[in-house]
Amino acid sequence: MKHLLLASVFTIGGALTAMADDIIKIQTEKSVTEALDALEAAVGNAGATVFARIDHAAGAEKVGTPIPPNQVLIFGNPALGTPAMQIDPRAGLFLPLKVQAYQDADGQVWLVYEDPKETMDELDDVENSPVVEKMRGALAKLTAAAAG
Repeated sequence: MKHLLLASVFTIGGALTAMADDIIKIQTEKSVTEALDALEAAVGNAGATVFARIDHAAGAEKVGTPIPPNQVLIFGNPALGTPAMQIDPRAGLFLPLKVQAYQDADGQVWLVYEDPKETMDELDDVENSPVVEKMRGALAKLTAAAAG
């Protein structure tokens, strides 16, 4: 995958966002559960479908290896995903979209997701299509709402 040459840091709605390589990272003062609840509500309000919510910490606890809170929300909207797969069916490998909320070793909670432009950079003509920009915009808006 292509890597960004420069990392950038900027503020969106009071949330700190950092871009390094293909991972977008947004700081929140909410707990992991609160952040994912807010994201799930924002996704539903945007007309997208939530397919799954995975609690990695609960799974780790079941095998006796506790980790800090860590959850992933998997969601999508055929209005965005289908055009990408029309360009290149392999886009389905990267869809639906997902956002992770986790607590780091310092207790800080982060929302993170892969930049679709970087994730799909090896696919035929998908990387530069308008649909990828729409996905990027949707992820930025949804995570900013969830973090705020």
